[in-house]
Amino acid sequence: MAGLLPEGFAQDGGVRVGIKGGYNHFGWQGETVKSFGNLLEYTNGNVQTRMRQGFHAGAYLSIPLSNGFEFEPGVQYSQKGMVLEGRVPGDAAQFANAKIRLTNKAEYIDVPLLAKVYVGEGFNLFAGPQISFLLSNKVNVNAGAFGFSAYNSDFEWQNSQRKVDLGMSAGAGYQFQNGLNVGGSYDMGFTTLDDNASYKSYNHGFKASLGFRF
Repeated sequence: MAGLLPEGFAQDGGVRVGIKGGYNHFGWQGETVKSFGNLLEYTNGNVQTRMRQGFHAGAYLSIPLSNGFEFEPGVQYSQKGMVLEGRVPGDAAQFANAKIRLTNKAEYIDVPLLAKVYVGEGFNLFAGPQISFLLSNKVNVNAGAFGFSAYNSDFEWQNSQRKVDLGMSAGAGYQFQNGLNVGGSYDMGFTTLDDNASYKSYNHGFKASLGFRF
């Protein structure tokens, strides 16, 4: 596998520090709608789920283990959650386009422990376990009609939420010789979002990253 690491890295064999950040596109998989049963009942089942858009940012270490193979632990702030939107039933509500939207705004510290292998000069594949620590978990409630918001409020939602989420991350990237790198990953949680597993919903989503290794 000689020559698979970007030029300059394999020569000194040292540990490098990097930073990265980018776009998050996250949601829940599993019993998503059941976890918001009140909205389901109020809107007579007319509910749609969407992914929540956010961002991530943090730092990492690139530790060479052999030519073409690295260990990459990191830590990053990451926005996750999901969006649940329902239409209010009834002719008048339909005419007014009355909607209720719940947005779960979950904030985590992700600690990925990735194994990275270079399969071409600069091009790499990576995968490994990830531990995520819940920092903040809010729900935004927005209700409106005729395109205007009549009610908009946030409230904390942490009483039953699991504080530590165990999962994995896997993806691909490219490391340029000047230190710049790009990548994309899929993250999946293995533990339910609530401590009691009363609803079996799990974090999952995609990250697109831009970074620099010093």
